[in-house]
Amino acid sequence: MPPPRPLLLLDVDGPLNPYHADPDSRPPGYRPWRAEPHWASGPVEVWLNRAHGERLRALPFDLVWATTWQDCANRWIGPALGLPPLPFVALPGPAVWRPDDTSPKTWPLVAWAAGRPFAWVDDDIGEADRAYVAARHAGPALLRRVHPGRGLVEADFALLSAWAAGLCGGGGGPGG
Repeated sequence: MPPPRPLLLLDVDGPLNPYHADPDSRPPGYRPWRAEPHWASGPVEVWLNRAHGERLRALPFDLVWATTWQDCANRWIGPALGLPPLPFVALPGPAVWRPDDTSPKTWPLVAWAAGRPFAWVDDDIGEADRAYVAARHAGPALLRRVHPGRGLVEADFALLSAWAAGLCGGGGGPGG
């Protein structure tokens, strides 16, 4: 039996919603979408590129939400991108940086992956996160920081595809 596909841990704000882009010059292909996540006091506007859904589904990964949107991503983000409901990593309450300077997502993501190869795309990945993953994750991992003003771009999709293809040969450290 072949090994399971690697996980692609997806953040929403930054990779899929380039929230730091100039409102008058969003990256090409992005359109406004109205969402009403449970944590917001009212509707919020996100900018999404519907083509990303098809691109993400075409990658050789099992997709997982790794976002503070948690299950709200299945209601508001996934349908706008044409994605089916995805599993999500339950993240701790307020986004507070840890004393070791890792993202509040890093520890739960490593625990959730449980040694399974994963790529993580997020706008808040730093050297402390890379060091933590390298020291505590038994399998291959790719941590890809995405600029929150651009969102996912062609180079990100190419890197993810190449990294997953390289797993057949046993490569894949915590780079990116």
